[in-house]
Amino acid sequence: PMTYVATAAGYGSVRRFNDTFRKTYGKSPRELRRHSEDGFDDEAALAVRLTYSRPFSWTSLLDFLGDRATPGVDAVTAGAYQRTVVLGGRAGVIECEHEEDRQTVKLSLHGIETSHVFQVVQRVRDMLDLDAPVARIEDVLTRDKRLATIVRRQPGIRVPGSWEGFELAVRAILGQQVSVKAATTLAGRVAARYGEPVRLPASVSATGTLTRVFPTPDRLARARFNDMGLVSSRIESIRALSRAVLSGDINFESAQDPNEFCERITGIRGIGEWTAEYIAMRALKNPDAFPASDLGLLKAAGDGISRPAELKRHAESWRPWRAYAALLLWSSLSGSGG
Repeated sequence: PMTYVATAAGYGSVRRFNDTFRKTYGKSPRELRRHSEDGFDDEAALAVRLTYSRPFSWTSLLDFLGDRATPGVDAVTAGAYQRTVVLGGRAGVIECEHEEDRQTVKLSLHGIETSHVFQVVQRVRDMLDLDAPVARIEDVLTRDKRLATIVRRQPGIRVPGSWEGFELAVRAILGQQVSVKAATTLAGRVAARYGEPVRLPASVSATGTLTRVFPTPDRLARARFNDMGLVSSRIESIRALSRAVLSGDINFESAQDPNEFCERITGIRGIGEWTAEYIAMRALKNPDAFPASDLGLLKAAGDGISRPAELKRHAESWRPWRAYAALLLWSSLSGSGG
């Protein structure tokens, strides 16, 4: 429909869109369509190129997302990130590829209506942290000798966001006190049992890799989680989180006060400071979130720092970019970081 095309093109009204179109092409959109010899494929991919500021460490971003990709839901394939999404009750797939020569990320939308383009673009920009003020961040963090060394080796670090806050929060609970690989396995089991199967658009290349969408709070609030390798405390935390999201007590809007969010979510039994800060870092996009009790951060910090309180004091000079400092420290290790 022309209303979808006008909205995706950024016009506030169809009338303005039609006027501009007629001035440009000498025909109305309907006339041009009528005379087109080509048919339309509603499953064809729509490509949008997203700009960013250099430097941009795409490799570290992709590695982070790939290590934490939930089997069946998202994947890193041939240097691209893909995931299933649900928009307007319809499942589709987004795919992100780096085009270094263009200084862009190519975002391909498969099976997604054009009325959702603006929403998807902003969510992907947040997920890939494309709007990070890299120069300002590195100016602050490179005053620390340890971080300066890492920045020189890996400039342009980004804090990976999330497509959906609830999904990220469940993953964070599953990642408590286990390795990244183990948490990924558990997340895959949860998705396989409780996630809805999807039919992929024909334009998606990763046939067989993406099979379902991540389960909703409604599904997990009632889930049994039996024979999945989950301890009872994790099960109860996921159920309680699901109920809190359904009731509106917990949401993942980035505009909220991150400290108030952390206070509310730690009211759920089994969710402590580490989990809350990790969720705030990635789901709320709080640039100063810092899970100081993370064992990987304590190990990477060096300089005799062995306790969370010591790391917190040391990290005061990293404000307001402590989340980026955490990513730099994690990047210096292997298999750490939620």
